[in-house]
Amino acid sequence: MSEKRKIYSVVELNRAARMTLERGIGEVWVEGEISRLTKHASGHWYFTLKDEAAAVSCAMFKQNNATVLFHPKDGIKVRILGQASLYEARGSYQLIANKMEDAGKGNLQEQFEKLKVKLAAEGLFDETRKKALPMLPRKIGIVTSPTGAAVRDIINVLTRRFPNLEILLAPVTVQGATASKSISAAIAYLNKTGQASCLPIDLLIVGRGGGSIEDLWAFNEEVVARAIAASEIPIISAVGHEIDFTIADFVADLRAPTPSAAAELAVPVQNELDERITRLAARLGGSLQNRALVLRERIPGLRQIMIQTLHFAVQQRQQRIDEASLRLSHQLQRSVEKRKQDLRRLHAQLQAYSPLGVLDRGYSLTETAAGSVVRDATNLKAGDLLKTRFTKGYVTSEVKTSIHKGETDV
Repeated sequence: MSEKRKIYSVVELNRAARMTLERGIGEVWVEGEISRLTKHASGHWYFTLKDEAAAVSCAMFKQNNATVLFHPKDGIKVRILGQASLYEARGSYQLIANKMEDAGKGNLQEQFEKLKVKLAAEGLFDETRKKALPMLPRKIGIVTSPTGAAVRDIINVLTRRFPNLEILLAPVTVQGATASKSISAAIAYLNKTGQASCLPIDLLIVGRGGGSIEDLWAFNEEVVARAIAASEIPIISAVGHEIDFTIADFVADLRAPTPSAAAELAVPVQNELDERITRLAARLGGSLQNRALVLRERIPGLRQIMIQTLHFAVQQRQQRIDEASLRLSHQLQRSVEKRKQDLRRLHAQLQAYSPLGVLDRGYSLTETAAGSVVRDATNLKAGDLLKTRFTKGYVTSEVKTSIHKGETDV
């Protein structure tokens, strides 16, 4: 009876080897020198890590190498946190790198990352808190070493681009144990005195020239970061070269890749600004002239429109006057008619209550020659002249006989 054998395919063997490596060794820190570094178009890095006696192939994928804050190159010594593995397609043993530190700077890099996370959580890197730079600053403060190349570069660029600019230098130590306190104190001082002067400081440039991570470390200190965040004056950070990043860069209102670039970002070129103003003035003058021509051409039409508008308004007013006059006439007619009706009513009442109205009912009215109405015959005497009114006409008479009570002869 033949023995039953387990036969592996190549891919199965390589997979088993990979799993054995990954499970058996796991994630480890490895130190060595980089050689044959290739940065693929995909964003992945491939290199060899070696020491005096051995070498191992390494791969660092894009999502992991994006966290590396220095620029690795052949010949530098690094520490890598990685996973021992095997590339199954070729059966090649390799190390998959998850983190990378400069071997001489690992502790500093760790401090950098911790502070970066802390300040980001507090919102010091938020774009919403960053101040806009002035379009044309009149006075700029510079916080840097008075002896370095950076200050010369900044001043040369500033004065070349805008000669009338006022520059105030706050000399500081940019390297060493006291550098961070020197820089933060200068920022606070310029904020206090610069705002109180006759010509306030509009902008600060804080930085230095290039160097190693140890040389630039003052700009990674928390005291400098908080001084930049507390500044009421907008700040451009200009530390090192384009490849160098510091905590100050993240907190500042704007990061410049170099000190010279910071000066270029701070002010425009005066000649270019003058030319632009001239062009804008010419364009404005032309626009105003064209606008005046257009308006002049519109004047006759506008005049006609105004005349028509006024004519229409006059017509409207006349129509309203006519309507008001008509309403007033109607009101007067109604008032006159009402007054006539009142007069007729009062006349009828007067006629009804007038003594003369009694005559229409067959009665007569007798008056003395003096015009007094005779109501009592005993008041008459012989010879008195009387006037008696009837409905139509009257007669006169004379009392002839003596008068007796209850009986009178006329």
